[in-house]
Amino acid sequence: MKIQTITYNKYANYEYFILEKFEAGIVLEGAEVKSLRAGNCNLKDSFCFIRNGQLTLKNAHIAVYDKSGAFSTKDSKRDRKLLMHRAEIDKIVGKINEKGYTLVPLSLYFSGSLVKVEIALCRGKQNYDKKRTIAERDQKRALDRQLKEYK
Repeated sequence: MKIQTITYNKYANYEYFILEKFEAGIVLEGAEVKSLRAGNCNLKDSFCFIRNGQLTLKNAHIAVYDKSGAFSTKDSKRDRKLLMHRAEIDKIVGKINEKGYTLVPLSLYFSGSLVKVEIALCRGKQNYDKKRTIAERDQKRALDRQLKEYK
């Protein structure tokens, strides 16, 4: 099955320690799918929460498809229901109830003709953790640059 990435949440790796990843389906309207095919979406400030035993994606921006007419939703940041098995949701609920854990969407992608969301169980980073992440990234970049010059 062909997987085509639509968007990736770079901000999540910087802000959180990613502990466990899950795949979920998402409930969309037809015009939203067309907008996703055009790449008009952003996951930067989005997060997931559990309400009434259902997983919900909040603040994910999927732009309104301009050719959709009067039958489309005009709210580009509406709450969207995520689809997962009950056992997986129960496992996530157990871990979220622990202190400091949250659910963050990492990426949106097409799996065949279906739109999927990769969500992750995360723990927030402190400022010193973020500084360490930046330092490690700079060291890796410098090492890659030296290796390139050496060849």
